[in-house]
Amino acid sequence: MKIQRITYLSLGSNQGDKLKNLQKAIHLIAEKIGAIQKISSVYKTPAIGFKGEDFLNICLRVSTYLPPETLLSNSLEIENSLGRTRKNTVNYSNRTIDIDILLFDDEVIFSHELIVPHPRMMDRKFVLVPLTEIASNLIHPVSKTHISECLHSCKDSSEITKTKETLVRPVPLTEKYNYIAIEGNIGAGKTSLAKMMSDEFNAKVVLERFADNPFLPKFYEDKERFAFPLEMSFLADRYQQLSDDLAQFDLFKNLIVSDYYIFKSLIFAQVTLQKDEYLLYRKMFDLMYREITKPDLYVYLYQNTDRLLKNIQKRGREYEQNISHNYLNKIHNGYTNFINTQQGLNTLIIDVSDLDFVNNIDDYQFVIKKINK
Repeated sequence: MKIQRITYLSLGSNQGDKLKNLQKAIHLIAEKIGAIQKISSVYKTPAIGFKGEDFLNICLRVSTYLPPETLLSNSLEIENSLGRTRKNTVNYSNRTIDIDILLFDDEVIFSHELIVPHPRMMDRKFVLVPLTEIASNLIHPVSKTHISECLHSCKDSSEITKTKETLVRPVPLTEKYNYIAIEGNIGAGKTSLAKMMSDEFNAKVVLERFADNPFLPKFYEDKERFAFPLEMSFLADRYQQLSDDLAQFDLFKNLIVSDYYIFKSLIFAQVTLQKDEYLLYRKMFDLMYREITKPDLYVYLYQNTDRLLKNIQKRGREYEQNISHNYLNKIHNGYTNFINTQQGLNTLIIDVSDLDFVNNIDDYQFVIKKINK
């Protein structure tokens, strides 16, 4: 399990559309550093140490899983992406955006690249005023005094003005959802995405136990004979697994990500079972479905059939190698009918046919952005 740390950042801008620069930086910090828990008011302060336009300054409280070195490098990348050009000089200068790491938990860091707590934060009112607003009782790890006391002792006499400007806090995915179900056709990448999201967001992951089903290899050898016991065993196992794991909502209140939803059972049963078998199966399914917790978000990963077949071949499960183009199309049509007719289900369809979110971080972040919005 990753360790969650709290860092406090100071942001400032005195070039271009300053408020827009701060808002862009906030969104990029939420994407590349961590969940933003608090944003201070926006303060206007004069340029100190050089002639330039007034600054707009804020402080952020951010929850991050990044180590300090990565936190610093990501902050510099964000500055660079927003047009910040750092000069090899000790003199201060105008900037579109400036991101300083003030505190990292209660750690004291002294390296060539990074010093924390920030060595000049105690002398800067434009840092201490917004920081006090969001963390007045926080104790400075070196001075051992509250941040509010640090502000009281600060000798900076520069003028600082609280503005009426406001900034939007990006709501993190873990605050929006308790339970996300990721679905898709065979080979769409739903298990890979569920695992990646579990790792990034420290979420509990619920993975389908298809590998333990003794009927699955037999089904691909003789579909007519083994379809009904296969679908019934899947239904019973999915019901038990989801009932057990989703019951932990009240205990942990954390994000749960599953790589299937129980309605998958009905979709596959429609394709594989004879009419009389399906009618019996549907009675059992309806009884179980009423008892299952519905996901806050149902994500369907769409991939075209040719791409699915390539993925299936690549992962090399012997019993899957004879899956036909026609069978995959029937499964997709079953999902489409379900999505179009199911009421009260918050559904998101993402076309990942041209994406490689497993190996390409930009593609993965694209998918996460879609889910978060």
